[in-house]
Amino acid sequence: MKLSLEYKIREPKVKLDKNPLLLLLHGYGSNEADLFSFAEELPEEYYIISARAPYDMQYGSYAWYAINFDADQNKFSDNEQAKTSRDLIAKFIDELVQNYPIDATNVSLIGFSQGSILSYAVALSYPEKVQQVVAMSGYLNLDIVADDYLKNTLSNLRIFASHGTVDQVIPVDWARKTPAILENLGVAVTYKEYPIGHGVAPQNFYDFKNWLVNQK
Repeated sequence: MKLSLEYKIREPKVKLDKNPLLLLLHGYGSNEADLFSFAEELPEEYYIISARAPYDMQYGSYAWYAINFDADQNKFSDNEQAKTSRDLIAKFIDELVQNYPIDATNVSLIGFSQGSILSYAVALSYPEKVQQVVAMSGYLNLDIVADDYLKNTLSNLRIFASHGTVDQVIPVDWARKTPAILENLGVAVTYKEYPIGHGVAPQNFYDFKNWLVNQK
């Protein structure tokens, strides 16, 4: 079945009429196999689908959008590519719901790094398609959220955000600004920090897993 994005899938071990979906979005320069390593540890009733980002960086590496450096080594993101990926993920969610017996009212995004930044953008732009977000080692970039997102009903969104306190890739200060912005929008946020760099600590995994299970 050819959908908008390449993906890996773990079918639910417990089949319901409609099963909830966990959609995994990897970081810059990675691929769909990365977060899929979590799949066997996640609750059995979920469809677990790990998507591959659309921009090919060669050698099995993919990106949701380019990150460029100027002569002074300032880093900046290609926001137009990010918006294209945002809309592509939203379309992909619709395709998954059409092609699998997925409960469209129980869709969670789990993003790491660039995948986390995209998860925020998709959830705020399309809150009717996403109910929960686990955003690890990322931050909210309002420049890539839909222009009219404030018209959306955001009060149904629930977000678990986490970050490493010694992250060298995305400063923890960027992540710390996110919860207040989301709370001002009426979004329920749980925010946690771990004494690690740019990665997922075992405790981070258990915390978000417990959070997901308790959202029901």
